[in-house]
Amino acid sequence: MLLLAGVVTLIYGQFAQRTLDLAPAVGYALGLLFVVLLLGSVLLHELGHALTARRYGIGVRGITLELLGGYTEMDRDAPSARVDLLVSLAGPAVSAVLGGFAAVAAAVLPDRTLADQLAFQLALGNIVVAVFNVLPGLPLDGGRALRAAVWAATKDRHRATVVAGWAGRVLAAGTAFSVVLATAHGYLTVFGLVFLLLVTFTLYQGATQSIRLGRMSSRFPLVKVDELARPVLSVPSGTPLAEAQRRHADAAPPPEARRGRRPRGAVPAGPALGIADASGRLVALVDRAAAAAVPADRRPWVSVDSVARSVAGLPALPAGLSGEQVVKAVQAHPGAQYLVTAGEDVVGVLHVADLAEVLEPGRRAR
Repeated sequence: MLLLAGVVTLIYGQFAQRTLDLAPAVGYALGLLFVVLLLGSVLLHELGHALTARRYGIGVRGITLELLGGYTEMDRDAPSARVDLLVSLAGPAVSAVLGGFAAVAAAVLPDRTLADQLAFQLALGNIVVAVFNVLPGLPLDGGRALRAAVWAATKDRHRATVVAGWAGRVLAAGTAFSVVLATAHGYLTVFGLVFLLLVTFTLYQGATQSIRLGRMSSRFPLVKVDELARPVLSVPSGTPLAEAQRRHADAAPPPEARRGRRPRGAVPAGPALGIADASGRLVALVDRAAAAAVPADRRPWVSVDSVARSVAGLPALPAGLSGEQVVKAVQAHPGAQYLVTAGEDVVGVLHVADLAEVLEPGRRAR
C-alpha cells in the first residue's frame, strides 16, 4: 500500500506540475493530498457498509483500508437476502454521492486551480469506484447484490455464493481481455496495462475464494465435532516411545470401523497419542513427525515425553458445536490441533486436516 501511495503521489504530482504549472514541491504535496483524500473516500465507502450492517443488528469487527479499496469484517452473515442486498449497495451509494458532490464542486470552482483539479479527480475516482463496484460478480459489491438476488430466488445462500463467484470469474476474464485489447489499440500505456491486469487478477482470486467458501459452507451441517475428534490414548509419563507406539497401534480400530462413524468425506483416523500425569489428566500430545524421526532401534530407550508437546497452549472446542461455530472458532484461533472438551474433561483431539477434508473432500489428495 505504501508503494502504491508513493507511485500515485509521484504520478499525480508530475501531472499537476504540467497541468497547473506548479513548482515540484507543490505538485508532490498536491499528489500526497490526493492520496489522503482517496483514503478518506474509501473509508466513507466502507462506513456505508458498516453502518448499514449495524442498523440491521450485524456486528462489525473492523475495517481494513487500502488505497484502491477496503474490506469491512462483520461478525456474522446477513440474516436475509434483503439485508444482504442493502448492506452490499450501501458502499457504492456512498461513493456515488461523494462523486456527485465532487462533480458539482468541480463545475462551480474556477478552472485550472488546485481546488478544481482535486475536486475533478475525486469526482472521477468516486464515480469509477461506484460503477466498478456494482458490476455483478464477487468479490465486488455488485456480486454480493447478485448473490442476494439468487439467494432470494433459490432460498439457498450457498448456491447463490457459488453462482456470484463464477460471475466474478467471468467478469475478471472479460475485463482482462478488454484491457489487453485497449492496450493493443493504444488506449492504455504499459503501466496502465500492468496495473489493470493486477486489479483483474485480484478480482479473479477473490471470485475463486468466494466459490470455495460457497461450496464449503454448504457442507457445514456435516461437521460434527464429537465425531470428527480423534479419541486420545494416554500413556503414563516416562513410557518408552516404542511401548507407547505399540499400545497406540493395538488400540487403533480397523479402517472400516473408523470410516463408519465419521462424517461423509472424512478420512479414517486413529486415536491421538497423549501423555497423562499421575492423576490421569492429559498433559501432552505426541508429535507424530518428531516420533517418526527417532530411529527405530532407539525408540525403546527414548521417553515418549521427548517427542510430545504440552496441551497447555492448545485451543479448546466444546463438544456439540455446530459446523459454522467450529469453522469460526478455527478461523479465530488458527492451529493444527484443538482439544475437544466436555466440561473439564478432554474427550478428543480435532485435527484441522480432518476438518478440511470434510469441508473440501479430495483436496488433500489433489
